Amino acid sequence: MASYRTILVGTDGSDSSFRAVESAARLSADTGATLLLASAYHPMSERERLSAADRLGDLAYKVQGSTPAEDALRAARERAVAAGAKDIDEVAVEGDAVDVLTKVARDRGADLLVVGNRGLNSLAGRILGSVPANLSHRSPCDILIVHTTDGK
Repeated sequence: MASYRTILVGTDGSDSSFRAVESAARLSADTGATLLLASAYHPMSERERLSAADRLGDLAYKVQGSTPAEDALRAARERAVAAGAKDIDEVAVEGDAVDVLTKVARDRGADLLVVGNRGLNSLAGRILGSVPANLSHRSPCDILIVHTTDGK
């Protein structure tokens, strides 16, 4: 099996997604692969943006005028660097997470897609499907689902 050259990881700014970023970053550091951080988003009203900013309140370096996706990517980059990743790229794309990650993996030639397990063990995830479950069926490349939740 060839070594991974491009590792894609999705982030939405949640603690769970940041744990996936850290796992992907360690793997990137170990293999020398480029780490591609991706965030899916939907355009928000100002009220929704402020609500999301409140949710991401621990991101002390929020930049005036930036979007939640940009804030999430900025925070993810810091965590990736701290975990040892050297070659890091970022992309924010409008759309649903599964569609965006599938498209980015295909367009950017990702060899591995890393996601957290959030939603896999929930009732809603079992009934409606979760991002990791749906990606496991649609990803154009290898997928690694890392344990990022505390039994939730």
